[in-house]
Amino acid sequence: MGEAELVFERHGPAAVLTFNRPEQRNAMTWSMYEGLVKACDEVDEDPDIRVFVLRGAGGKAFVAGTDINQFRSFREPKDALEYESRIEKVLTRLEDVRKPTIAAVTGYAVGGGLMIALACDLRICTPDSRFGAPIARTLGNCLAFGNYARLIDLIGPARTMEIIYSARFVDAEEAYRIGLVNEVIPSDRFEQRLTELIKTIASHAPLTLAVTKQAVRRIQRHRRPTGGEDLIVTCYMSDDFREGVEAFLSKRQPIWRGR
Repeated sequence: MGEAELVFERHGPAAVLTFNRPEQRNAMTWSMYEGLVKACDEVDEDPDIRVFVLRGAGGKAFVAGTDINQFRSFREPKDALEYESRIEKVLTRLEDVRKPTIAAVTGYAVGGGLMIALACDLRICTPDSRFGAPIARTLGNCLAFGNYARLIDLIGPARTMEIIYSARFVDAEEAYRIGLVNEVIPSDRFEQRLTELIKTIASHAPLTLAVTKQAVRRIQRHRRPTGGEDLIVTCYMSDDFREGVEAFLSKRQPIWRGR
């Protein structure tokens, strides 16, 4: 696996994948999404790996979404549908990793980065971490059904709508209170606590953990709807979405017209 955008390492019983574009706050490129899938395969194929940890380089972000430049090429409905389908396959693959997964968040987990964190089994963070999907303020797009479901599973429908409607960031304390993260850990103890958590999980019965994970995932997916393609096309093919992308890249406020 390439060392530029992703770094895959072994630390005892844990595999650690680091999103490594700190100057872009670890925004995801297509090759990074593909590398994430390859890392999931490697984790499942190695019986000595007991825990899979995902984290971001630089300390300022876990992942700050998908690289927005990639949206400039969207012209037809299939571009939007293929994009969301492709991302959903990546997130589903991460959810399906047979080993316990931990998102170790420092800084911002935004948009696609938030969804990667939600696809992990556990989320821990530092007090300066922030979580959000500010698409109503920035790009004017929408989430795929799977991602709405991931949010609703953790924080419920009302909070999901409030966070999307307000386009605000949730701080670490609120994220813990509403069930978005499992622990908030002081920065100076973060690495120690992560190591402790890895050791604890790795010491427990692998089959118990694997079966519990599969049971939870099966229950969640039984409740998840399918479809929503018409909603995705409505947003991604709109003038507002094109305006949102250009405004974001130009670092100006978008002018929404509702069409």
